[in-house]
Amino acid sequence: MTQPIDYSKKPNGTGITRIVKATYCSYKGFKAALLHEAAFRQELAICLILSPIAFFLAASSSQLLILLITLAFVLFAELINSAIEALADKITTDHDELIGRAKDLGSAGVTVAFGMLILCWGYIAYERFFA
Repeated sequence: MTQPIDYSKKPNGTGITRIVKATYCSYKGFKAALLHEAAFRQELAICLILSPIAFFLAASSSQLLILLITLAFVLFAELINSAIEALADKITTDHDELIGRAKDLGSAGVTVAFGMLILCWGYIAYERFFA
């Protein structure tokens, strides 16, 4: 039987030290996504193009927040999907039903994020220009 983890003795430390180390790990994650994930680069480009447009499209601060959150949600979903794919490829590159399912589920998550983006942006654009 395994022993419970004593989190006070983890190598990442506690308090400010842990926050600094976690921030560095996040930096490495963003760097890896930019270097190794074409989909992340493409989605980041889309987000960088749409971000300034959001300021002109939104009629209120609430709408602006919704537009920007949907952009961040797409990037979040892609980062999670990329992490799943990297871990799955580390386990095996051979065909495996469960690995394939995990990758497909990650991809579906990105599709849901894009669907929310299209729905929110479309509704706000409709309100702005046609309502």
